[in-house]
Amino acid sequence: MSVADPRRIVLFRHAKADWPQVTDHERPLAERGRTDAAVAGRKLTDTGIPFDLALCSTSVRTRETWKLAVHEFPQRPKTVYEERIYEASPGELIALLNETPDDAHNAVLIGHNPGVQGLTDILAGSAEGDARERLDRRGFPAAAFAVLSFEGSWKTLEPSVATLIDYWAPSE
Repeated sequence: MSVADPRRIVLFRHAKADWPQVTDHERPLAERGRTDAAVAGRKLTDTGIPFDLALCSTSVRTRETWKLAVHEFPQRPKTVYEERIYEASPGELIALLNETPDDAHNAVLIGHNPGVQGLTDILAGSAEGDARERLDRRGFPAAAFAVLSFEGSWKTLEPSVATLIDYWAPSE
């Protein structure tokens, strides 16, 4: 695959978290979140995207979401737990993605709102089918993901260069 071939990035919000008496970073998944994370993993597998790389926030809820989702994958991609994803703005997430090595063609980023939804809105200059309509109607609930496609190297990822090709949320 060359740099000219389309790349895909999946922006995946962590599943529903519980609210025990711990710091925000340490919040675990709720029971519904554990169920939704596994379902999201099956839906990600259904996309047929062979992921090369997963970038996951270091929070407990994102790590648990990823562990349950990736269990559904036929092959586990390289996973990097990245503290910069926690509480990141869309601009900070773009800067992080710009650091992705070009030998990674398809990546999934497991993060938080409002950053994940904001990044989806900023990157998607166009959309296929009804993906944009469904995203606009549902927002970005826990365990939702957006699939975007773009051409070029990761260093060229910037606002409006991607196409929103799919969107999924629990109860879709």
